[in-house]
Amino acid sequence: MAGKRRKFDAEFREGAVRIVTETGKPIAQVAKDLGINETTLASWVSRARRAGGAA
Repeated sequence: MAGKRRKFDAEFREGAVRIVTETGKPIAQVAKDLGINETTLASWVSRARRAGGAA
């Protein structure tokens, strides 16, 4: 059975996306460093790019 779902505030999400977009590090590495799921971070980055919030 899956554990409790973690909630991340907007500041954390934006910071994680910023790390990916500004450093050019792979999403997988940033996710591992932050202790979050790679798919979750990829979703945040994709959403930010669609919204024009990241290059």
